[in-house]
Amino acid sequence: MKPAPYSLTATEAARLVRSGELSSLELVKSCLARIAETDRAIGAWAWLDPESALAQAAECDRLRKAGMATGPLHGVPVGLKDIIDTRDMPTELGTPVHAGRRTDTDARLVEHLREAGAVIMGKTVTTELAFVHAGQTRNPHNQAHSPGGSSSGSAAAVAAQQVPLAVGTQTNGSVIRPASFCGTFGFKPTRGMISRDGILQTSVSLDQVGCFGRTLADVALLADVIASYDQRDRESFARPRPAMQQGASEAPPVTPDLVWLDLPFYGRLAGDARDGLEQVMDILGSQVTRMTAADTLSNLVAVQARIHEYEICQHQKAIFEDNWDQISETLKPVIIRGRQISEAEYEDALAVKISAQEFFAHFFTEFDAIIAPAATGEAPLFGNGTGDPIFCTLWTLAGLPCVTLPLLVGQTGLPIGVQLIGPAEKDDRLLRTANWVQNQVAAAAQPERN
Repeated sequence: MKPAPYSLTATEAARLVRSGELSSLELVKSCLARIAETDRAIGAWAWLDPESALAQAAECDRLRKAGMATGPLHGVPVGLKDIIDTRDMPTELGTPVHAGRRTDTDARLVEHLREAGAVIMGKTVTTELAFVHAGQTRNPHNQAHSPGGSSSGSAAAVAAQQVPLAVGTQTNGSVIRPASFCGTFGFKPTRGMISRDGILQTSVSLDQVGCFGRTLADVALLADVIASYDQRDRESFARPRPAMQQGASEAPPVTPDLVWLDLPFYGRLAGDARDGLEQVMDILGSQVTRMTAADTLSNLVAVQARIHEYEICQHQKAIFEDNWDQISETLKPVIIRGRQISEAEYEDALAVKISAQEFFAHFFTEFDAIIAPAATGEAPLFGNGTGDPIFCTLWTLAGLPCVTLPLLVGQTGLPIGVQLIGPAEKDDRLLRTANWVQNQVAAAAQPERN
């Protein structure tokens, strides 16, 4: 019996559509049926237009049958976080202030998706202005729990098998943490790898784009499609991008060396998450070096917060001033705090950020990757926030590539991810290391052969 099309990985779906074994129309219809079946309980979508999705799928099939070129995501459905502009559907930024907001242009990454043949299914729910106030989305594994944030809907939609791929963003922990809570693969490439043009700006110094998928190959495929230089984005770099899908499928040329940095705030880690991480590190054995981190590294948490809060108050100044009554009570204290940060304090924080980037550039001459928690443990109860981003903060500040692998299960049966962090612009090397780690864990889980 063939699996339902909605359950296919993106890599499988793309291959089958390109070969003609599966039509894009069949795939999209299956995903829409899955959404209709599951989304009343989950609430992953802020905007969904079945007619548009079916029309895109029909056009993909027409082009393939006509012998036209097909892209790497030809006919494959993708969800977009509701802060990414599209010319043919609303982008409401998770706030009633922008209800019904439309633009005439696509974000740069959306242009790449269309060129690759992807079917843009709709917009996934985000937190208010991609910050702290949670939206409607529930965790697919247990609706009493949060999916995390701010890329809540993107993580949940992939975890619920509503779409094989979704795009999110991360300014602190907004890709890695929801991926951990929802049990998907989450990949945040190096800052500057993917253009942020046409995406809500909350922090020009910190905002980064990330990918959700069902396999390591899937998130690498999506990242390859949307990565590019863009002179409109000041963080974008004019250099060749690493081949991320190739990295995710290769074996490392030598056995990777990983490091565990024992930071002071690791005391926030739940017992089941710590036990699971210890088991993973036991499997990896001597390839993991344990180090006590310098106290100064933990100080970077406050630096990230200062930059983020100062910049969102600058970028969204008009919204906050003109629509204060429509801003949530969760976000208001953050805005008030951000307005009190002086320009001098902000400039000092930016200087520390640069120092952190330089530190890690040197640090990775000795190690292939850092192994770390992706979140504090299982997802919190819905209504108790979107979870603590502390285990993502340092790496996001430094703009490093990060990936979370859904390797662990907590005490109540909810997923817990294991995070790997690699050197800047060597995303293929990080994914190669991640592939090795997941293979080692999978091999250890196999029963011994007689």
